[in-house]
Amino acid sequence: MIITKKAIPRRTMLRGIGAAVALPMLDAMVPALARTAPKSIRRLGIVYVPNGMRMDHWTPSTVGSGFKLPSILEPMEPFRDKLQILTGLRGVDGEGPHARASTRFLTGVASTRDNGSNLRAGISMDQIAGRMLSNETQLGSLELAIDGRDFAGSCDEGFSCAYTNTISWANETTPLPMENNPRAIFERLFGDTGSTDPNIRKARLTKDASLLDSVNERARDMSKKLGSNDQAKLSQYLDAVRDVERRVQMAEAQSSRELPLMEQPAGIPDTFREHARLMFDMMALAWETDMTRVATFMMGREITGRTYAEIGVPDAHHPISHHQRDPLKLTQN
Repeated sequence: MIITKKAIPRRTMLRGIGAAVALPMLDAMVPALARTAPKSIRRLGIVYVPNGMRMDHWTPSTVGSGFKLPSILEPMEPFRDKLQILTGLRGVDGEGPHARASTRFLTGVASTRDNGSNLRAGISMDQIAGRMLSNETQLGSLELAIDGRDFAGSCDEGFSCAYTNTISWANETTPLPMENNPRAIFERLFGDTGSTDPNIRKARLTKDASLLDSVNERARDMSKKLGSNDQAKLSQYLDAVRDVERRVQMAEAQSSRELPLMEQPAGIPDTFREHARLMFDMMALAWETDMTRVATFMMGREITGRTYAEIGVPDAHHPISHHQRDPLKLTQN
């Protein structure tokens, strides 16, 4: 066997006509004579869930390392030795609890009354991490959401809706938008049309060829040069990208019909479950390709009016979160 010092560059892309797909970390990207593989990559993922919680289903009843996982955290059992659960944290009291809660979550700064012209918070910790790692990735950070900025639900009186629309702040006065459309995220990761014109986007959706169809020939050529482990890894990765692409296209096809105000806007899956899974998969692909190492995901907007009819809960999220374990308050709210 002839050993060379050559390795596939870490930033290798599969390029086709109008498309470029980033690759995951492959064994062939490590120099042949390197003594050790590259240091493991550290990533930061933050998931925010608003409103009321049944904390007894989240919080262990004992302290220390031998605690029993509560019901909601039972799926984390395989990762117990890497799991730390922090309790005793507290939000804010007084006026504007929702606006101040979402703002303070990552900034440590509680928002103040504002009509939208004088926003005031602080740089969020995800953006600090993103700036530190941005020289290693194409995107400093990725901000995802389920609810749109125009989604049903009011804002705290006297506080700008900007405070409840995001958990990420670029600086003391600049809130960052959270993207809830899977297509927009997919294009950000794997290439876009270069325009936000809806007619151009519509034209793209009518094309028969998928993103991966345009790079398949390059993928086959590369696969021939890889070892068996890398071939399997590349195949699994491309299958995952194609699956996400298929689900995005399916969501767009299903959303072409006119929907009531309380339903998901166009381009988004019909159910909360599928929308959330799709966005989590986007986050995973962004990490696997090392497009970014920092991602935030806002699972819901403060004071959201979202309903969960698909699981038999037709009432809006925010009002029923005030039930205080009293079933009668479910109807009173």
